Amino acid sequence: MKIPFAKVSISGNEYKYLTEVLSSGWLTTSSKALDFEKQFAGYVGAKYACAVNSCTSALHLALEAIGVQSGDKVLVPSLTFTASAEVIRYMGADPLFLDVDYSTGLVTTSILKEALKRNGDIKALILVHYGGQAARMTTPEGDGIIEICRQYNIRVIEDAAHAFPTKHEDQYIGTFGDITCFSFYANKTITTGEGGMLVTDEESVYNRARTMRLHGIDKDIWQRYNTDISSWEYDVVAPGYKYNMPDVNAAIGLAQLEQAEYFRQERQRCAEYYYNELSQIPWIDLPVCMGPLEHHSWHLFPIIILPESKVSRNEFIDQMTDKGIGTSVHYKPLHRMSYYRDTYNLDPDDFPNTEKIWKGLVSLPIYPDLKDTELKYICESIRLILTK
Repeated sequence: MKIPFAKVSISGNEYKYLTEVLSSGWLTTSSKALDFEKQFAGYVGAKYACAVNSCTSALHLALEAIGVQSGDKVLVPSLTFTASAEVIRYMGADPLFLDVDYSTGLVTTSILKEALKRNGDIKALILVHYGGQAARMTTPEGDGIIEICRQYNIRVIEDAAHAFPTKHEDQYIGTFGDITCFSFYANKTITTGEGGMLVTDEESVYNRARTMRLHGIDKDIWQRYNTDISSWEYDVVAPGYKYNMPDVNAAIGLAQLEQAEYFRQERQRCAEYYYNELSQIPWIDLPVCMGPLEHHSWHLFPIIILPESKVSRNEFIDQMTDKGIGTSVHYKPLHRMSYYRDTYNLDPDDFPNTEKIWKGLVSLPIYPDLKDTELKYICESIRLILTK
């Protein structure tokens, strides 16, 4: 078999909506993007949504909107993609890297509290909902991540690149922090090819992000070109960016959004198959799901090859490749990346859980079109590689 690590599911109205955009003669940001924003905000329960060309753009706009400046300190986990930290450097601010929980890859309240004891004057936290599972945002005792940050006047930006549609305590991710940023990259739970979304309940944050996503112009482009009254004049109110989402991408997003829960259910099917078939193999640790399976969006299914295994992580990946099975690693920690390591003099010993995860980490294929026969082949191959 040839089983890719990721595969896009195109089974809904993608072609229909794309044809509508192409037929309209207007391919960049317009009515489809507006509709996508409205429907996405309604889905997660947020007041405002701002469609952009990537989650990285959304994160950048989020930091800019809350006033992060040069010299500010922003907390971020080391176990994440570089975008979560690089946007901090865009602002001239400094990332303070956090360890994560071994079983989930998430920042916990205890990790956050310890970081706050060691560091004062924190401006913001970029919280990553790793793999599709929500961090513990609130607790009955009132000491969840959001509640702790409120006590310290720390702004919370949720990096939900993995986390749609994810829930915490029956509430969708997208309404807990000050701002939440989603990714619609090609391998995500829903896709626009390239794209992202910033959601918030704060009108001032939304208005700032909406202006800054298109060069700091005070009017959206379709307001200037699609009206019965001449409206060519505009003002530049800030030195903004080129981060808008074209209608071509938004059309795909609208179709994908219609199937979001079906996609999530199919990913859960794959995850349950892995749990059932791999739980008895002694040489791996499986990811821990803290709540109901239905609250997890299952963007990733990361396993950890244990040190006592006869096969190393890299050897495991090579042998899976030989069997035609695509895998990946999410992620090589940022404290090991030369820029962050050297700029901030980072020591791996300060991130014991992240190090333990990373040294054995492998992400298995998980996507809606993955057939049970393919899942069976993957699990049989894993068993053969690790137990031979």
